[in-house]
Amino acid sequence: MVREQTRPCASRHQKAKEKVKKVSTLGPDSACKSNVFALCRIRNIGIMAHIDAGKTTTTERMLYYSGYIRTLGDVDDGDTVTDFMVQERERGITIQSAAVTFDWKDYRINLIDTPGHVDFTVEVERCLRVLDGAIAVFDTSAGVEAQTLTVWRQADKHQIPRICFLNKMDKNRASFTYAVESIKLKLKTKPLLLQVPIGEARTFRGLVDVVTKEQIIWKATSDLDDGKNFEQKLLLEADDPNLFQEVQDARNTLIEQVADLDDEFAELVLGEYSENFDLIPAAKLRSAIRRVTLAQKAVPVLCGSALKNKGVQPLLDAITMYLPAPNERSYEFLERMSRLLLPFADQQTEIPSLMAGNIALTVGLKQSATGDTIVSSKASAVAAARRAGRDAGGEKRSTSDVESLLLAGVEVPDPVFFCTIEPPSAAKQQDLDNALNCLQREDPSLKVKVDPDTGQTILCGMGELHIEIIHDRIKREYGIETYLGPLQIAYRETILNAAQATDILDRTVGDKRHFVTSELEVRPRLGERAVTKPIIEYATSVIEVLPKELQGAVENGITNSCIQGPLLGFPVQDIEVTVQSLTVHPDTSHTMVSACVSRCMQKALKKAGIQILEPLMNLEITVSEDHLSAALADLAQRRGSIQEIQSRQDNRVVVAAVPLAETMGYSTVLRSLTSGSATFTLELASYQALNSQEQSALLQRRGLV
Repeated sequence: MVREQTRPCASRHQKAKEKVKKVSTLGPDSACKSNVFALCRIRNIGIMAHIDAGKTTTTERMLYYSGYIRTLGDVDDGDTVTDFMVQERERGITIQSAAVTFDWKDYRINLIDTPGHVDFTVEVERCLRVLDGAIAVFDTSAGVEAQTLTVWRQADKHQIPRICFLNKMDKNRASFTYAVESIKLKLKTKPLLLQVPIGEARTFRGLVDVVTKEQIIWKATSDLDDGKNFEQKLLLEADDPNLFQEVQDARNTLIEQVADLDDEFAELVLGEYSENFDLIPAAKLRSAIRRVTLAQKAVPVLCGSALKNKGVQPLLDAITMYLPAPNERSYEFLERMSRLLLPFADQQTEIPSLMAGNIALTVGLKQSATGDTIVSSKASAVAAARRAGRDAGGEKRSTSDVESLLLAGVEVPDPVFFCTIEPPSAAKQQDLDNALNCLQREDPSLKVKVDPDTGQTILCGMGELHIEIIHDRIKREYGIETYLGPLQIAYRETILNAAQATDILDRTVGDKRHFVTSELEVRPRLGERAVTKPIIEYATSVIEVLPKELQGAVENGITNSCIQGPLLGFPVQDIEVTVQSLTVHPDTSHTMVSACVSRCMQKALKKAGIQILEPLMNLEITVSEDHLSAALADLAQRRGSIQEIQSRQDNRVVVAAVPLAETMGYSTVLRSLTSGSATFTLELASYQALNSQEQSALLQRRGLV
C-alpha cells in the first residue's frame, strides 16, 4: 500500500505540552549539529529487556556521558528524557518507545528505548523492524526473565545482532555467573564474555576488559558521583593474582570460542599465534568478535550498574565496535521524505536532509498507520520491489513475496481483554471516535469496533494496564472524560462435530433475479497450533465449474461468518470447510453469493455444536520461600496448573498456566499474600476449551441459559 503524506493526527498533548518536570538538556539544537555521518559510523540500535531491568536508566546515562544532557534523571523521580509521557513519569515505566540521537567518539548513535511490560510488546516489535542492532539489558540478580524471552524471540525473527548488558551488578544477590548461565540455557545462544567484574553486589567497583586485559575501576568521591571519575590501566599479576588468572582464563576461552565460530580468526590462531594466545592483537580479536556478532553466531556480554554509573562508557564503546552499521544490514528498499525532524524524546528539530541509514520523524501523514511503508510514488515502490528481487542473492521470489518484503507490516497479536467505552454525552462521540482513530494509528495492538446490536464502542487491548493507559491518554491528551464498562475476556469459539447445511437465496432486486443455492460441510480442524482463519476446500464438482471471480465471494461469505460465532459472537477458529455444491444464476451479484454462503455457514456451525475457548496464560511468579506456599495455594483456587518451580538465588520462580479469567485483579491479591515482595508476568499461551460446568456458568452470566 502506498501512502501519501498529508496532515498529521493532532492531540491536545501535541498542541500544548503538559506541564511536567523537565531535565536540563542540551537537546538536539545544540548537540546534533550535523546529521552528515559516513554510513560506517552510524549505529541504529534499540534497548530491550524485561520490565525494571534498567533500560531507561541505561539510556539516561548514555545521554549524560555523551554530553547531551547536563544532569542525570531518575525513573523514580519521573525526570528522565525518554520517559516523557505523563503516565510514564507517574508510574515509573516505559509505555511508548522514545528515540534519541547522540554522538559518541565520532559515531552517530540513533537509539530507541522500548517498553518492558508485556502489554506493550507491539512497541518492541515495530521498533525492531527498523533497527540494525540491539542491547538486551538484564537484571544480574534475576538473569533471563519472562519478557526477556519474548523480546529475544522478536529480535531473532528480525535477525537483529545483539549485545547483552548485565545490569544491576551492585544489587544484593547479583550473580554474574548465574546471569551468564541463564543466557546460555534459556536463550539458547553462545555468550562471549568480554568483561570480568571486579566484585559483586556491594563490592562491585569495576571491571576488566578481557580483550585488552585493562581494568577499569570507578573511584566514587561521594554518593553523588556521576561515574566520570575512573582509572583505566593494564591489569598486572602483582595487582591481584586471582583476578589476573581469572581474566587470563576468560581471554583464552574467548579466543577458543571465537576461533570455533570464525574461520578467518581460526587460521590466525592455529598459525601465527598457536604457541601463545597472549600475542594475539586486541584489534584482531575485536574484528573477529564483530564478524561473529554480525553473523548472529554469538552475543558479546558486558556488565555494569547504570544506576551507580558504572560500566556505561564501555557499553557505548562496544556499540560502536560490535553492532552493525546500516550498510552492513540487508535492506530491501530506500525511502525519501519531504519534511524531516530529528527526534530527541519529546523534542524535535527540523532538518533539511537525512543521510541513508539514519532515523528521523516526518509530519503530515494523515492516513498512514504503523506498519505502512511510505514511498515518494508508486513508481518508486515498483523500482524498489525490482531491486529487492534482483538483490535476493540468486533466490527466486514471486511478485507477492517481493511485495511482502517491501511492505512488511507489524505482526500484532490478538487482544485478550475488551470493554465498552462511552463519552460523557452524545455530542462528544465524534471527538471520541477521532481520538480512538489517532491512537489506533499509533498503537496497532489497540482494536476498536462498534457493537452492531447496541451501537456501543468496544475497546480491545492486550491487558488491564494497556486499556487503563489508553483511557488515561484520552482524558489527558484529548480532554475527553470517558466511562469504561467492566473488563471482559475475549473468548473464542470452535465446533465439536462435523455438520452439513444447505441454503437457498432467491431475491429479486429491480428487474434482476438473484438466485443462489449452497451446500457446505464444516468439521473441526485437528492440530496443536490454532488456526484463526477457516481452511476452505472445494468439492471436485464445484471447483471445475466455479468461475475465479466467484471464488472470492464464496470465501468472503465463509470468512465473514466466522468473525462472530453463533453462540456468544466471538471469532470461530480451528475449522475446515468444504463447499460441496454451489449454483448461481447468471445475473446474481457477488454480494448475494456471499450472503447466501454466510447464512449457510451459520446454519452448519449451529448444527456442529459450539465449544467456547478461553485464553490460557503463561504465568511466572517470583516469590520468596516464605510466601511460596501461600502463592501456590492461591493458584490452585484459580484453576492454575503448576508446570515448574525454579530456584533463582534466594527466591523461587513459579511457572504456571492459568486461565485469563482467573487473573483479574491478581496483582492486588499477590501483593497482599506476599507483603508486596512478589512480582509476576503474564503472557498469552494459547486457547483451551472450557469444561462444561464453566461454559454453562458463562452462558448463564450472559443470560443465554
